[in-house]
Amino acid sequence: MLKIRLKRAGQKKKPFYKIVLMKSLSKREGKHIIEFGYYNPLKKFAYINKLLVYKYLNHGCYPTNTVRHLLYRLTQNKINVK
Repeated sequence: MLKIRLKRAGQKKKPFYKIVLMKSLSKREGKHIIEFGYYNPLKKFAYINKLLVYKYLNHGCYPTNTVRHLLYRLTQNKINVK
């Protein structure tokens, strides 16, 4: 199963996350299939290519809870996942 999730980048004590599409059983820093954007929790800034994310959501990919919350904050649209 494929999931849209966060992949950690950045330095020690300075987290920076990439929003990527990965297999659900992959490690956090494992190989990703496609990158959708990034999220900086220290500056509370996120960029997500929403059109690409919604394309993969319509194809059956599941977002993690954190990514779902980020998408909700950026678009104010609730994402229904079965």
